[in-house]
Amino acid sequence: MKCEQVSNELIAYIDGRTTVGVRRGIEAHLSECAACRTRADELRNVWTALDEVPAVEPSFGFDARLRQQIAAEPARRRFLWLVPQPRLALSMALLAAMMVLAVKLPLEHPVAQQSAAAQQEDFNAIKNLNVLENYDVVTKLGALSDLVPAQVNDAVPPLDGTQEKQDQQQNDSGNGGV
Repeated sequence: MKCEQVSNELIAYIDGRTTVGVRRGIEAHLSECAACRTRADELRNVWTALDEVPAVEPSFGFDARLRQQIAAEPARRRFLWLVPQPRLALSMALLAAMMVLAVKLPLEHPVAQQSAAAQQEDFNAIKNLNVLENYDVVTKLGALSDLVPAQVNDAVPPLDGTQEKQDQQQNDSGNGGV
């Protein structure tokens, strides 16, 4: 046997509650191991000292008084541990309600749909613009490069100011070259 096994069985060995095979194994180990033999001798000395202490008998009414005190204590409910504290119950109910709401809400929020509609409307407004003030900035935007150019109407005046010069020349020629 090993020291650990002997240590686990030592009290039963000293008390005489071990089987014959275990007793022989412990005695063989104790004859070889000085540390376990010393521990066994110390336990025998403690056991002998405890045997010399007189047994104290409880008083005649001890059993009756003990039973009376036990009966006087309030009876514990058997399933008290199942009843949660009020704050815990409230927080669990709120958590359950939030989970139900999260499941019931639609995946796409109306706010996102409105913003998508507004973005489409803005895109259409940019697409339909006939005049853009800063042509260099607009041409460098990636989103606008995918747009199909709109048909230019004759009614739209050119941006370079030539229309104003033509109107002025027509007015000058119509007024007799004034």
